Amino acid sequence: MTNSRQQDISRTGGSSAVLEPGAQARRLAPARRAGAKVPEITAWFWAAKVLTTGMGETTSDFMVHHMDPAVALGLGGCGLAASLVLQFGIRRYVPWVYWLAVVMVSVFGTMAADAVHVVLGVPYLLSAVFFLIALSVVFLLWYRSERTLSIHSVDTRRRETFYWTVVLATFALGTATGDLTAYSLDLGYLASGVVFAAVIAGAGLWYWRGGLAAIPSFWFVYILTRPLGASFADWTAASSERGGLGWGTGPVSLGLAAGMAALVTYLSIAGKRNAPRHFS
Repeated sequence: MTNSRQQDISRTGGSSAVLEPGAQARRLAPARRAGAKVPEITAWFWAAKVLTTGMGETTSDFMVHHMDPAVALGLGGCGLAASLVLQFGIRRYVPWVYWLAVVMVSVFGTMAADAVHVVLGVPYLLSAVFFLIALSVVFLLWYRSERTLSIHSVDTRRRETFYWTVVLATFALGTATGDLTAYSLDLGYLASGVVFAAVIAGAGLWYWRGGLAAIPSFWFVYILTRPLGASFADWTAASSERGGLGWGTGPVSLGLAAGMAALVTYLSIAGKRNAPRHFS
């Protein structure tokens, strides 16, 4: 959803509406790519993102239904913590490390959002509103601190902390939103997936026509790819009585994991990052 002309807001503290001129952005892009610990926003990025959302949904469901939910939540939390320690410990973008962290955020974010509804009895609408408010607060704190919400400005420890907090909040919000459409609005899994795909396509068209800035469009689509991937994953895994294809959460999780492994292998070979940089 982003491009080299519009991706990054000036890092000098200017208004978020002022984008870098094309020539300046092209001069700064190599240095930012070298320092940032996130991938470039390409079709491969969105493909990986959708795979992780579906994998997180079905893996979470598999774990919760095949072991004690508290144990599943604890394992998910430990996996998330370990993956983030690994991600924060490296000094450059490494595909398998980055996407492992995203997968674990997806798994734990799904569990957390489901726990709010199942354990605490909070309606999906209220949980969606809660996670939206939480996400908005983190965005506000991030922007006040760094004067930008660009993914390509993630080149310091503090910005990386803001980034991963936002990612976790987006997965929880996306989970609650997907459950809201599938259950509360009674659309079912397939129809929900189609709705989210249509909204994402509309946002992409709006951005392409110049009506939506790069950074808001990126985060809007980033949030919605969570319920998009989860809806289609649930549709393939759920039984026919629940409106699904009945493939099961285990096989679907394994299939998505295999696809993710193949994609990350490709990215590791073909999309090497520039030299590492020490963080301040």
